Amino acid sequence: MLQATIRLEYPNQAIAAAVARAVAPDNTPAPAGLTVNTCQVGRVVSTEISFDGKFATFIATVDDFLEAASTAEKALHIVKSK
Repeated sequence: MLQATIRLEYPNQAIAAAVARAVAPDNTPAPAGLTVNTCQVGRVVSTEISFDGKFATFIATVDDFLEAASTAEKALHIVKSK
């Protein structure tokens, strides 16, 4: 079983909540053997990824999550600057 915990800390709770909501759709539905759970506590977004399968698929899943979080952060930055 491959597992990763990704913790992202933000300047405030509102930004953390927005990022958590943006990546939450990735939580379900997941292919067989893959579990992705995201939660937000205060300024921290924590995601646990577990996969019982190929390493390359696991790494792709982690990469997809980080890309989604990065996209959410960029969108928030653009909205904030306008």
